[in-house]
Amino acid sequence: MKVEIEAANFELGASIKKLIKEKVNNIEKFAKEIFGKNYWNGFLGKGKPRAQAFFEIKKLKGPYFYVECQMELPGKLIRATAKKEDLEIAINSVKEKLERLIKKYKKKPLAKYERGARRMKRKLKISTLAKKKEPKRVLEEGS
Repeated sequence: MKVEIEAANFELGASIKKLIKEKVNNIEKFAKEIFGKNYWNGFLGKGKPRAQAFFEIKKLKGPYFYVECQMELPGKLIRATAKKEDLEIAINSVKEKLERLIKKYKKKPLAKYERGARRMKRKLKISTLAKKKEPKRVLEEGS
């Protein structure tokens, strides 16, 4: 996964860059588990990154940090932000939000399919008035 990190209003240390890359790699592993390895490897062909992550970290006034991550997945762009006092907590918060969005992204096509299947089932359902009822047979005496 390609990761770009940009910092504003402060110097970004090597330990923070390493932490961000670890979190992004965890997200990539999580996405591979959700989508499956064949799905993940089949996108975008050879030589191109499967997914890209763009991190932007800003030091705001006071003790606050603003962390924003945009992640390009095959066919989808997801974005998560966090504003916290501690930088590591903000990065973890962004990671958790991205995981939730990836799960939601995975479930959406299945939900559309199921919604369409329910709609067709309702259309094909036969009403009780249209069902053919067998007339009750009366036994005749003397036959």
